[in-house]
Amino acid sequence: MPYALGMSFRLDPAHLHRLTAFRRDLHAHPELGYTEVRTGQKVAEALTAAGVEVRTGVAKTGLLGFLPATENPSAAKTVALRADMDALPINELTGLPYASQNAGVMHACGHDGHTTILVGTAEVLAQTSERPNNVVFVFQPAEEGGAGGKKMVEEGALDGRLVPAKVDEIFGLHGFPNAHVGEVSTRIGPLLASAASFSVQITGKGSHAAYPHYGIDPIVVGAYIVTALQTVASRTVGPLDSVVVTIGQFLAGVAHNVIPETAWLNGTLRTLDGAVERAARERIESLVASIAAGFGAKASVLWAEDPYPVTLNDAGATEFFREVARDTLGAENVLLEEHPTMGGEDFSFYGYEVPACFFFLGLKSAGQETYPNLHAPNFDFNDDAIEVGVSAMRALALR
Repeated sequence: MPYALGMSFRLDPAHLHRLTAFRRDLHAHPELGYTEVRTGQKVAEALTAAGVEVRTGVAKTGLLGFLPATENPSAAKTVALRADMDALPINELTGLPYASQNAGVMHACGHDGHTTILVGTAEVLAQTSERPNNVVFVFQPAEEGGAGGKKMVEEGALDGRLVPAKVDEIFGLHGFPNAHVGEVSTRIGPLLASAASFSVQITGKGSHAAYPHYGIDPIVVGAYIVTALQTVASRTVGPLDSVVVTIGQFLAGVAHNVIPETAWLNGTLRTLDGAVERAARERIESLVASIAAGFGAKASVLWAEDPYPVTLNDAGATEFFREVARDTLGAENVLLEEHPTMGGEDFSFYGYEVPACFFFLGLKSAGQETYPNLHAPNFDFNDDAIEVGVSAMRALALR
């Protein structure tokens, strides 16, 4: 069964114990995007104690760490390693002793694990006597819809304005419930979809529930729109083109016997191709406007700023990762993702600036057939994967 025992590098047990405690502390104190003040402080303290140069206040609550190559840093390659720090607005249902202490907020996507892995990697590399590369540690805020990665790029995380080196390549990871601890997986090209959020405001005419003919019911209009939007995938784009349209919120009404004046739909559009995304956007706007008009209502679509582009893995960076991972974790544990997933990631913003590779880190324990899904209220990052993540990130920085 795949497991970390075959790794070429192992953490000191005491160090792994400290990292596990660090991760569980972050899990107990989750913070939403751009409010990761405590998390950032904990990271900065750990990096500073390890002797890593720290730059705080990047993209509001993000920070950077920097370790120079041990010889001739000005001529050395610079490798960046990235982790996201934010949590999600979800009520935790794990029942764990270190469950979230912040009501309505939890680490349901494993960012506490990602952050801990990068802290551990920095601590290990700081004690490594020979480092052939400069290393930039990117701790970003607001991956969950806040485009923190874009803001990190805009403020100079990669171009040498904030640390003494310009980044040549960047690597990032994400805990993956579909693979076992010890396994990693990725692919060249598109790995994750673009993600564009949108809102639909429907304006009808309010009335008493007993006299619907005097009003224009925005809830009924919204129901027709939700149903019609499912045809974007089935009747708007080619059957071999990937597109997902999901309405995650339907907000309307104040009482059971009142037809409200307005209703709101909030959703997400995900694709793997720019032309498909443009066609889908046009179709969504057309359907919304025409359906509302057919009922005598009005409706408009508002697209959120900073949509996430497709996460594209550079061929060279990805082959480099695979080579390093095979040597570090064993070839049998380096898997190929045959198809992209329709999840979105703002790691994508880094990949449009420098060669990048994003990879998945297995979370299932040996013999475990299923694992809680990401963004589920019973999800928890598997501490057994910390050492695997540190091993892979360390190797990427030292090759």
